[in-house]
Amino acid sequence: MEFVIGRDGGDGPVAGLGTYRALDGSEGADVALDVDRPHVLTVVGKRGYGKSHTLGVLAEELAVTPGLAPVVVDPMGAFTPLAAQETVPATVASNPTVDPAALDPASWPPLVGLAPESGAGGLVWDAARAADTLADMTDHVAVADASAPEVRAARNHLAMADAWGVFDPDGLGAGDLADGGVTVLDCSGLDAGPMNAVARVVAETCYHARVADRIDRLPWLLVDEAHALFDGIAADALETLLTRGRAPGVSLVVATQRPSAVPAVCLSQTDVLVAHRLTSKADLSALESARPTYVDGSVEARLPDAVGEALVVDDATETVHGIRVRERETPEGGASPRATDIAGTAPDRLSTGDSADPRPREQRSGRERGRARRRGDE
Repeated sequence: MEFVIGRDGGDGPVAGLGTYRALDGSEGADVALDVDRPHVLTVVGKRGYGKSHTLGVLAEELAVTPGLAPVVVDPMGAFTPLAAQETVPATVASNPTVDPAALDPASWPPLVGLAPESGAGGLVWDAARAADTLADMTDHVAVADASAPEVRAARNHLAMADAWGVFDPDGLGAGDLADGGVTVLDCSGLDAGPMNAVARVVAETCYHARVADRIDRLPWLLVDEAHALFDGIAADALETLLTRGRAPGVSLVVATQRPSAVPAVCLSQTDVLVAHRLTSKADLSALESARPTYVDGSVEARLPDAVGEALVVDDATETVHGIRVRERETPEGGASPRATDIAGTAPDRLSTGDSADPRPREQRSGRERGRARRRGDE
């Protein structure tokens, strides 16, 4: 018996999340997520309680589901281990580059920090319509019929974007992002500005490629530490996916330690909320303000305390579930270094980065045992 979150009846592919968490702490029936239809998921939790782990589990499941194109925006390099084992088809793009021509011309002024209605912003907008590379855009601005200060400002802002080192005509395009498996964009070597630029271009690329029917697969954009992107130049593109992405078939998964730092539209558009432990009053208030009427009692009172456990609010069925997220098939990433790890004296921990599940066979669900057999762990 398996309960599917995110749909009220019907069939189609699902992503195994874990099992129900019984009141006595034991595991119940399997719990999965519908991935046949587009969704907006928000995954929240304080550091160390399983937020990124849950995002990794979802990425593993999406990677092996036919018809999907999962892309992970990875600010900390925590998801590069997805490519460590053959069980999950994954490609890691370290310090990724993107094609500047893939960006909507109207997005260029705010991308480089200019108001579209300003003289310099208008020059950049016009250059983006006329040229496909930063060099050609700069040349177009240089001969524009505009005042010297406006030309200088536009050229300086384009030079700043060029210095980010993330724009390349041969950079990632829609076809690269939708060629099967999960694509991890390792942005750990990028500052906030260029990371936001990559996220914005990728979000727009996924959206416009589906609107124009240029790709067959349905994109799933998974964004870790999303508060840093909603606070930057990627925000507009992400909000487009929140409000309009489902129509062309683009899903968005937002993960953050700080739900109070993401815009209200993020929680209001979420149809599946996965909440791990939170303790900040501001973050708890943000969840409470978005609490659906079918959730009895306060969200804070229903949040779990243990690592790897989560409260799931499913808007499709208007139900609430307590679950234990399954173990990863690929190694964990992103954990803070420990002196005991370096010295080789670290105690055994549930999430060690090993693919094998440390729990006895009888404590694992049928879905997890099946996966273990495919890996050869049992």
